[in-house]
Amino acid sequence: MTRQRLTGWGRTTPAFADVQRPASEDAVAREMALANGVIARGLGRSYGDAAQLSGGVVLDNRSLGGIGAVAADGVVSVGAGVSIDELLAVTIPLGWFVPVTPGTRQVTLGGAIAADVHGKNHHRDGSLGDHVLEMRLVTPQGHVTVSPTLDPDLFWATIGGMGLTGVVTTVTLRLHKIETDRVLVDTTRHANLDEVMAAMVAGDDGYRYSVAWVDCMTRGARMGRAILTRGEHATRRDLDDATLVPPAPRRLRVPFNAPSGLLNPLSIRAFNELWFRRAPRQREGDVQSLGSFFHPLDGVGDWNRLYGRRGFVQYQFAVADAQADVVVRAVERLSSSRVPSFLAVLKRFGPANHGLLSFPISGWTLALDLPIGPGALPGVLDDLDEMVIEAGGRVYLAKDSRLSPESVRVMYPRLPDFLEIKNRVDPRHQLASDLARRLHLVGE
Repeated sequence: MTRQRLTGWGRTTPAFADVQRPASEDAVAREMALANGVIARGLGRSYGDAAQLSGGVVLDNRSLGGIGAVAADGVVSVGAGVSIDELLAVTIPLGWFVPVTPGTRQVTLGGAIAADVHGKNHHRDGSLGDHVLEMRLVTPQGHVTVSPTLDPDLFWATIGGMGLTGVVTTVTLRLHKIETDRVLVDTTRHANLDEVMAAMVAGDDGYRYSVAWVDCMTRGARMGRAILTRGEHATRRDLDDATLVPPAPRRLRVPFNAPSGLLNPLSIRAFNELWFRRAPRQREGDVQSLGSFFHPLDGVGDWNRLYGRRGFVQYQFAVADAQADVVVRAVERLSSSRVPSFLAVLKRFGPANHGLLSFPISGWTLALDLPIGPGALPGVLDDLDEMVIEAGGRVYLAKDSRLSPESVRVMYPRLPDFLEIKNRVDPRHQLASDLARRLHLVGE
């Protein structure tokens, strides 16, 4: 056991915890029995304090490995400590892709389950939990197998449950069949936010994947100008040189923390101008690799260091279609405050699944990367919380580092059901995290 300093990917809320690396379910159970408080952790890609526990025990899941044979129908069992990157290295050459992927491959399957990750295809395929057939889980009450039909209450509490119902050890899921390692991408450039949102409503159903980059630094008629990229997996008929090669490993790495203030309104405005201008007004059928389309930031290791020592907040919210004006008002609030957002991503969500704390709801989601530093930032985030709550929306817990207990109870109306199940499998409240303590999800 080693005492380590841990943070989320945003690097804003450090914690010191004892870190263990169990390699089996029995080892997980032993650590859980001995600890006063415990939480699992994968590759540390949740942005806030969800995978750390100040003064407690953190179970690094990376030794819970192993990838089983892929069945003819794409079903595979994977150790919870296996990353999406490691899984794809095995499955892409066999003609299979993960059914849902977030914006990075550097996340473990256990972490992806805990956050019920979503991707560019939620409007078509839902989130990862919709494709999980079965899980092995270690709770303080013992080892269990759960599925949509075997203890479904615990299954759906675990999907998106931020690791608070137990430690996932094995995941069985169904993969998506592909014929090549390429994506055919259509790109369009849009003058403002209203224009791109109208285009997404009109055309997203015609694509499996869709995402828009939004410029939150522009105002007036150009407010929220955007680049919309939508795609489909290329087939052998689409390409002259069809291959099935996994994404290449990252070639670059940020070697040190950038100077504080490097990402400021002036530099971000300049970058956004360049990024918008270099995008084509309209391009169809552009052939892109799986890595460049799904995980462009994975090409640069430790890219979070670009935000400097103070780190950054990622704020992601979801609202229903009927409350689409909240997206517009949120971008207006950011642009008028001049709080810089280095990366703003807009997507469409399809129907929610049964996960009690799963984030997606049918409608819109906007994710914002906001450097720590501007004095106006806390007030802007409080204003966004208020907008989201009034609209019946929610903030993504996997990105959160600052919500209040009162806010989360309004945003997640099924939280009492979740806590009832958590108390059933964890009556002594051994499963905890800094996020759970902050939001009063432990000991209720």
